Amino acid sequence: MSEVRLKSILDNDFYKITMQNAVVKLFPSEKVKYSFINRGKHHFPKGFDEELRKSVNAMAEMKLTKEEKEYLRNTCPYLDLPYLDFLAGYQYDPSEVQIVQTENDLEVTVVGEWYRTILWEVPLLALISELHYVMNGIERDSDETVIRNTLEKAEELDNLGVNFAEFGTRRRHSYQVHDLVVDALTQNKSSKFTGSSNVHFAMKYGVKPIGTHAHEWFMFHAAEYGFKMANALSLEHWVDVYRGDLGVALSDTYTTEVFFQQFDKKFAKLFDGVRHDSGDPIEFAEKTIAHYEQNGINPLFKYIIFSDGLNLEKVAEITHACRGKIGISFGIGTNLTNDVGVKPMNIVMKLIAAQSVNGDWIPTVKLSDEHGKYTGDPKMIELAKEFLRIKD
Repeated sequence: MSEVRLKSILDNDFYKITMQNAVVKLFPSEKVKYSFINRGKHHFPKGFDEELRKSVNAMAEMKLTKEEKEYLRNTCPYLDLPYLDFLAGYQYDPSEVQIVQTENDLEVTVVGEWYRTILWEVPLLALISELHYVMNGIERDSDETVIRNTLEKAEELDNLGVNFAEFGTRRRHSYQVHDLVVDALTQNKSSKFTGSSNVHFAMKYGVKPIGTHAHEWFMFHAAEYGFKMANALSLEHWVDVYRGDLGVALSDTYTTEVFFQQFDKKFAKLFDGVRHDSGDPIEFAEKTIAHYEQNGINPLFKYIIFSDGLNLEKVAEITHACRGKIGISFGIGTNLTNDVGVKPMNIVMKLIAAQSVNGDWIPTVKLSDEHGKYTGDPKMIELAKEFLRIKD
C-alpha cells in the first residue's frame, strides 16, 4: 500500500493561516481541544489508526520553505512579519494528536495551545479521507474523466456569469485529484474562477488564496467571553488585527438571526460581506439584503459568499434568486475535489473545548441554521439556546 503524505505545510485552508496570525497576536497562551466527528458513520478498516499515525508523524518533518514564506509576504501583506517568522520556525508536533481505533470506529483528538494546534484540523481530515479510499481499495474515475468533468463544470459556471472558488481541501478524494482539479480550473484564463482556499495550490497555480475565519473563531470567543458577547467580540478582534482587510464575516455559528442582532451598522459597513454556510441559502440572502437596507446600505455594494454543500444546480438556483439584488460569489468544495465516482466522506473536526484561566475546560458549541449541524455538549447547547433566546 502506498503511503499517504502531505507535501507542503501550506497544504491547508487559508483561514487557518489568517486565524493563526490573529491567535498568535491575541491569544498566545490559551489551550483548546478538537475532536473528529464521523457524521457519515464511515467504517475504518483494521490498521487504519496505524497508517494515520504514520502520516501524522511524517508531518513533523515539514517546514515552510523560503519560497513559501516569500509568497506569503508578497501575496498577503496583512499577515504580520513576526508571524511569518514564527511560521517559518513552526513544526507540527504529532504528540498533540491522539488517535484511537476501536474495531471500525475512529477517534481523533487534538489538544494543546491554540496558536499551535489550529493548523491540524484540515490536513487531518484530508489525510483521513485519502487513506479511507486507499485502504478500502476504492477505485475512482480516471484522471482524464476528472479533468473533463472539472472543465465542464467550470464552463457551466462561467456561462452563469458567477465568480467561484475552490474550497475542497478537507474532504478531497486525494492530493492528486485536488491537483488535477485546480490545474483544470486555471486552464481558461478568461474564466471567473477566482482562487482556492488551499494556500499550497493557490501558490502553485498563481491564483488568490481565499478565506477569513471559521466557526472556531466564534466558538472560542463564546467560551472565553460568553455567548452574548461572542459575535461582537469575534468581529471586533478581527478588525483589530486586520484593519479592514479579510472582510468577510461568517454568520451562522449561533444562528444568522442572532448574528444580525450584533452585526450593526459599524460592522455592516466595515465588512465587505458575509459567508453563508448552513440553512436555506435564498432565505439567508433575503435576510442579508433586508439587514443591509435597514442600515441604509446598498446591498449591491456588498456580497455573500455561498459555501454550503454546493453543486451546479444549487449555484444556478441561488444565482437566479439573487442576481441584481446583492453581490454573490461561490466557494465550491467536495463537488469539485471529490466528484470522482465514489461516495464522498461526511467528516468534520470541531473545536470542542477551551481552557479557562483557572484550568477548567469549557465546552464549545455551534448552533448553525440547520439543527442537524448543531455540535457540542448537549447541556451547553441548551444553555446557549437559553442565553441567546433561540427557539427550535
